[in-house]
Amino acid sequence: MTSRTIVAFDFGTKSIGSAIGQEVTGTASPLKAFKAKDGIPNWDDIEATLKEWQPDLIVVGLPTDVRGKALEDITARAKKFANRVHGRFGYQVEMHDERLSTAEARSELFEMGGYKALSKGNVDCQSAVVILESWFEAQWA
Repeated sequence: MTSRTIVAFDFGTKSIGSAIGQEVTGTASPLKAFKAKDGIPNWDDIEATLKEWQPDLIVVGLPTDVRGKALEDITARAKKFANRVHGRFGYQVEMHDERLSTAEARSELFEMGGYKALSKGNVDCQSAVVILESWFEAQWA
């Protein structure tokens, strides 16, 4: 079992959630949500987070419908974001199916803190946690 540090992103056009996780434990924790304008974050903020955590790998959620088919616009934009992260910072980036991650994130947050916990940034970061922990599970399957 390896002990890589992995950062995950939940791409969105207005907000991009992030999480950090350890492969050896298969667990993740929320980091922060980055504001985005039409899917474009402040790349300096992304860079600062990557420098702080120095991940071995980055996982970006791949938005699809419940049957796993690409969604009209957002799937391609998430792929473009992943390609830009790789191109700008040189990290290996993997895409991972994020089906129903937002619904699961909302449910987990509600259990922890009720409606007050359901702020947009919290949901986006918790979605990144769900994506990363799902990625861990897929590695062990």
